[in-house]
Amino acid sequence: MKTLHRTVSPEGRQYHIGCKPGDLAKYLLVPGDPGRVPKIAKYWDEAHEVSSHREFRAFTGIYKGVPISAISSGIGPACISIVVNEARHVGAETFIRVGSCGAIQDNIECGDLVILTAAVRMDGTSNCYVPVEYPAVANYEVALALIEACEELGYRYHVGIGCTTCDFYAGQQRPTKSMQTQNLIETLRKANVLIFEMEAATLFTLANLYNLRSGAICAVYANRIKDEFKPGAGEQECIKAANETVKILHEWDKKKDKAKKKWPYPTMLK
Repeated sequence: MKTLHRTVSPEGRQYHIGCKPGDLAKYLLVPGDPGRVPKIAKYWDEAHEVSSHREFRAFTGIYKGVPISAISSGIGPACISIVVNEARHVGAETFIRVGSCGAIQDNIECGDLVILTAAVRMDGTSNCYVPVEYPAVANYEVALALIEACEELGYRYHVGIGCTTCDFYAGQQRPTKSMQTQNLIETLRKANVLIFEMEAATLFTLANLYNLRSGAICAVYANRIKDEFKPGAGEQECIKAANETVKILHEWDKKKDKAKKKWPYPTMLK
């Protein structure tokens, strides 16, 4: 008897992302823009497209000897929820968002990179999974590896908390007829929140629920306080840092295996 919740083909191909077991590596980069996937893959030693369905475009290949994949999530929390829920069934274990964002702190410049340790859950989608009190936090290994990559590459970066919204306009206090978010930016600024973006909180929440690793690095395309907007600023640096992070995580994972430890610690990584 067929069940109404079944969304997988007989060969295991996932309904939305179009990937089957073996299509994706365990290290998965997740940009929003489908056009950013080949930009990511051009730095790999080898790459091939494994699927393209709706906003979900996936490549798999090798980066500096490490199996790696990238899949676009489209825009927003509901779409990245689909990626996490489906990609985990076909091999993905570590998810790294490779995105763009708008800064809400004066000291963050367009073109800078922001590494998130956590995200304010204004995404809506994560509320379908857990109560609002549940935190949306990045995996500390992934966050530390992102920092290591930016240091090695010499990039300007910031580390801290972002705010994930379910709407680009009213949800981020842009001029609309909203009566709900008039003081949002100032409230978040006082709480030392660094940026607005639209996927990280959902990714972090679901990854923790499913015992997966996740992190996020975003290029700053806009500064809302300074009224600056530079689309594409920092994109290449963000991509290069994310790719390098996969190599770093792979090296650390091998050290963990050798030491027979589940959690890495500073002296282990020397």
